[in-house]
Amino acid sequence: MQRIRLRYTKRGRLRFTSHRDFQRAFERALRRAEVPMAYSAGFTPHPKVSYANAAPTGTGSEAEYLEIALTEARDPEKLRVLLDESMPVGLDIVDAVEARTSGLADRLTASVWELRLDGVEPAEAERAVAVFNAAEAVEVQRMTKNGVRTFDARSAVVDLETHSSAADRPSDQPCAILRLVVRHVTPAVRPDDVLSGLRAVADLAPPVPAAVTRLAQGLFDAETGEVTDPLAPDREAAEAPTTAAAAAKAPA
Repeated sequence: MQRIRLRYTKRGRLRFTSHRDFQRAFERALRRAEVPMAYSAGFTPHPKVSYANAAPTGTGSEAEYLEIALTEARDPEKLRVLLDESMPVGLDIVDAVEARTSGLADRLTASVWELRLDGVEPAEAERAVAVFNAAEAVEVQRMTKNGVRTFDARSAVVDLETHSSAADRPSDQPCAILRLVVRHVTPAVRPDDVLSGLRAVADLAPPVPAAVTRLAQGLFDAETGEVTDPLAPDREAAEAPTTAAAAAKAPA
């Protein structure tokens, strides 16, 4: 059995697809591409697909991950192309590696988010961000299946800053761009929770809903403050035998 790990996106109008919508589209793509999938046992076998930490409905993403199990070996890049051609535009399969290490889900410990606040002056956003960052705790409420839950939205936020350039403004209307690095904790802190926190502590209330996009997802490096590529260990493991073989052939 071969395992392949894929990175996919949710772009444009497809950001409004639910996780279940994506599952249906992806399973159709597997059939169209004639992927030799491994199936679960039992009365209702399902293709062996493992999804990891899907983005909330309504948010875009450049970094969603899943893993599939195959009964026959396939070239990861050729498989990626076939699957991408079978998916709707916006749900794009952009990367593929053979799984050579364990614990993909364990390497998804943080996300980088971009929050586009149309109608908000950058200076006002900077003020609100400074107030949020200075707070020891920012309590917010969210409706869950068990009722309203109150939790701290500040402790999971590693970094929150404004990020703006002329390219971010397609018109003369004010627009603030926020970049957010948040750890994956329990309960999960989502971008909309941070927006609720900004409203609570700094009275920042965008006139229209924020456009939210996940830019990256992976292992948080405390030394650099960066979120690393979760597929990098698999690439390195794939290159290791080639490097070792080349070293063995090199003249002494």
